[in-house]
Amino acid sequence: MRYQPIENYGVIGDLNTVALVGMDGSIDFMCFPEFNSPTVFAALLDHEKGGRFRISPVLPGARQKQLYLPDSNILLTRFLSGDGVAEISDFMAIEEEGRQWHDLVRRVKTVRGEVRFQMVCEPRFDYGRRGHRVERGEKEVRFLPEGEGLSALRLRSEVPLHVENGAAKARFTLRAGETASFLLEEAKATGESPSSGEGYASSSFKSTLNYWRRWMGRSSYRGRWRETVNRSALTLKLLTSKTHGSIVAAPTFGLPETIGGERNWDYRYTWIRDASFTLYGLIRLGYTEEAAAFMRWIEARCGELRPDGSLQVMYGIDGRHDAREETLPHFEGYRKSSPVRIGNDACNQLQLDIYGELMDSVYLYDKYGQPISHDLWTDLVRLIDWVCGNWSREDDSIWEIRGNRREFLYSRLMCWVAVDRGIRIARKRSLPAPLDRWHGVRDAIYRDVFDGFWDARRGTFVQYKGGTSIDAATLLMPMVKFVSPVDPKWLSTLGEIGKNLVDDSLVYRYRESAGAAPDGFTGIEGSFTMCSFWFVECLSRAGEVRKARLFFEKMLGYANHLGLYSEELGPSGEHLGNYPQAFTHLGLISAAYQLDLRLTEAGG
Repeated sequence: MRYQPIENYGVIGDLNTVALVGMDGSIDFMCFPEFNSPTVFAALLDHEKGGRFRISPVLPGARQKQLYLPDSNILLTRFLSGDGVAEISDFMAIEEEGRQWHDLVRRVKTVRGEVRFQMVCEPRFDYGRRGHRVERGEKEVRFLPEGEGLSALRLRSEVPLHVENGAAKARFTLRAGETASFLLEEAKATGESPSSGEGYASSSFKSTLNYWRRWMGRSSYRGRWRETVNRSALTLKLLTSKTHGSIVAAPTFGLPETIGGERNWDYRYTWIRDASFTLYGLIRLGYTEEAAAFMRWIEARCGELRPDGSLQVMYGIDGRHDAREETLPHFEGYRKSSPVRIGNDACNQLQLDIYGELMDSVYLYDKYGQPISHDLWTDLVRLIDWVCGNWSREDDSIWEIRGNRREFLYSRLMCWVAVDRGIRIARKRSLPAPLDRWHGVRDAIYRDVFDGFWDARRGTFVQYKGGTSIDAATLLMPMVKFVSPVDPKWLSTLGEIGKNLVDDSLVYRYRESAGAAPDGFTGIEGSFTMCSFWFVECLSRAGEVRKARLFFEKMLGYANHLGLYSEELGPSGEHLGNYPQAFTHLGLISAAYQLDLRLTEAGG
């Protein structure tokens, strides 16, 4: 297969970057050394030009299996055959305090029989745009990229290596119980690498396993679906920057929402939109340190408001503002889905909903974490004042459409949240604020939602003012406490969503064929997995607990073999879009938490 299914990959990482490991033992995607660095392996986006790091046993017809070691992000890939059993342990060593090295460890073992292996490590630097030269040393090979600004790589090996066309290769045989290790690391000009010591592969394996198990032990979740929630938590931790405290929406770019389509985006950024969902998920699971680190990142962004008090939609994980979009025309794209884009021009869009999500995150942290600072509150007053003056504008919506702007219900809803949460914080903390103005704006938005977005004929709230279509983002209305989850108008809307956007348990964001705002692209996308979990939570809050549980269990069946989710699902359950997606796993955690609570209350 030139391209493995997206769901065939596991993910490993060191809180700086991640690598995608296929069931065939090939690492086909890795940005290095940071999430937002250029790729060194990108065969997932171009089979010929992307580069890979593959280790494969010569066992024709072997069955391939993958699992994580319990409560960890150490991945085990197994090959089962009547002629032998082989396995590869993959992990990235977690950086100790003060340690600046980044490395990937691959341990190969024969469990039964005598197995021949093939290894090829062929990096392609700078998204495959730069060449490199190779230097050989004793039991190691160094890959030196052309030009400046890119990290060199060193591959250490316990078996002999040879160089062929810029790639390091090896062929070796292991008998039952024998192992061989490969270490790919950043090759720095000064200092001695920790991996140069004897037994590093074994010692780093133990220390990394202990790190993940200690971290998992801090979780306070004790409800149903504990193993599933724990895997989602571990995945979110992998997507978190240890340096900056921010979380990338997904660690990949260019994976299509439709095979052969053009909705191929770069998600290696931190969206303001994700903030409240992230903080909610972290706090609910007891990860207050991570919530505090992300809150510091949010506070820094609020200290960088534009002169008028507005925010960007997204930022780099380190807070950078520039996300200029460009294409990589030399990459054919996953299964020829082009163009392959890096950067994201959505950073320049007007998306009014982000202010509600930001203020909700601040409100949650102030309530369940630590009281916010004077400086942050001063910045937030400016921000809320901007919302008060701009809430009625047309914008590009949560779905980042690249068509014509509209007055979107969800944007209006979250402007209400922004002002409402500001009022709540000011009252609780007795903080200075123009409350009379804020109260007036909040109530005006409330009335506008019911007057301008309610379709009395169909009995539903609509996607945009003057339209007739339905939007899955409306599912957030009861979740942000704008409307009661059992209000007759909401229950009628929930029923219309079920009729028009739900296919079995799968929920689509909107349907252009039913009059939704055009997003500016051709083709039909898959169902949006995050929205499916929102639907489950809304059913649960509305009292339909049995139906919610059935739909939730069905959605768990769409996870890949490791419990991971991409952004979307295709008609036959194939994973689409960037992978793994933080928002999907946050939606799962929230739905599991609420459903478990409702089941317990119902005595089920």
